[in-house]
Amino acid sequence: MTSIPISAPARMDGRVAIVTGGTGGIGRAVCAALAEAGAKVVAADLHQAAAGTVMAPGVTFMRCDVTSRAGTEAMIDAVLAEHGRVDALVLCAGTIANTPLADSEDDEWRSILDVNLMGVVNPLRKLYPLMVQAGGGKIVALGSIAAKIGGVASGPAYVSAKSAVHGLMKWVAKSGAQHGVFANTIAPGPVETPMWQTVTGRAPPSANGSVPLGRFGQPEDIAQAILFLCSPASNWITGTVLDVNGGMLMD
Repeated sequence: MTSIPISAPARMDGRVAIVTGGTGGIGRAVCAALAEAGAKVVAADLHQAAAGTVMAPGVTFMRCDVTSRAGTEAMIDAVLAEHGRVDALVLCAGTIANTPLADSEDDEWRSILDVNLMGVVNPLRKLYPLMVQAGGGKIVALGSIAAKIGGVASGPAYVSAKSAVHGLMKWVAKSGAQHGVFANTIAPGPVETPMWQTVTGRAPPSANGSVPLGRFGQPEDIAQAILFLCSPASNWITGTVLDVNGGMLMD
């Protein structure tokens, strides 16, 4: 069994991280947080248009369609060829829909599951065995409060996909623990991103309303939690679903 070091400050100096969905609302903030902590970060995303907003020092863009296993594996191979290692994998790629169950079509289910679930499975199938072989790594997936409470403004396909991600990451955590591979999930509440704004028209929350802390989340709120789970600061945490939701759900 790999010896697990004691937790240390949340620095990423000398480490290499891949962030899927790296040009999205949360992904951009995650890339910036990891780079600020010293990591070399690859923002892997299908959309390059927003890449300029994440090209902070230490961040590079690499095109990747996470719904394609071959494309995802080619991206990881390219990162390994350039950097020689991957220490952290952050799975942020996602899409959302709030279509009621009776109105939902097969194509929408496939699209939601392909991005939110297979977009986690495809990078893991390539990189998880390599982390085991290398003797360690940190993996963080973006889940959702929707998977824990049955939805917020999201529909059944999204809830199903994120619930599957929560379960998959627990499997990875249990399987990888003896090899020094950590796997955790972040379950955000409503975060003000372009994706979230496509499904919600709700008024801002109040402190005595749905969000006790009185505001919706910002991408930086999620990014700092992900940095914690990617860094040595979390060296005795694996298999958890970390709620970052302003107090909407108190377990």
